[in-house]
Amino acid sequence: MREVWLLRDGDVLASTQVADGLAERARCLFGRTGCDGAVLLRGGRCLHTAGTRLTVDAAFLDRDLVVLATVRLQPWRMALPRPGTRNVLASSAGNFERWGLSLGDRLEIREVG
Repeated sequence: MREVWLLRDGDVLASTQVADGLAERARCLFGRTGCDGAVLLRGGRCLHTAGTRLTVDAAFLDRDLVVLATVRLQPWRMALPRPGTRNVLASSAGNFERWGLSLGDRLEIREVG
């Protein structure tokens, strides 16, 4: 997975790993016990926490990375797709609140370095 910065209105929210392909998306949270930054599932429409001991915040994003909905998932749960979802952002529970992430926020990614 490649590393990028996640931004909102030009401000860095977190370092983020991008899972581009199906295989990367399928295993992006597997075995994790924490996530300091975030994981962006490009092309993802849903999210599961099977195989994790991690409670996560998940944001459903459209193709322009606008936040359509957010949920909190306990381990071994699944969040079904929301209409218009083209990407999913996941992070440890509580990070979205700490970042002030809200519905309608437009996010962007910027390459590290």
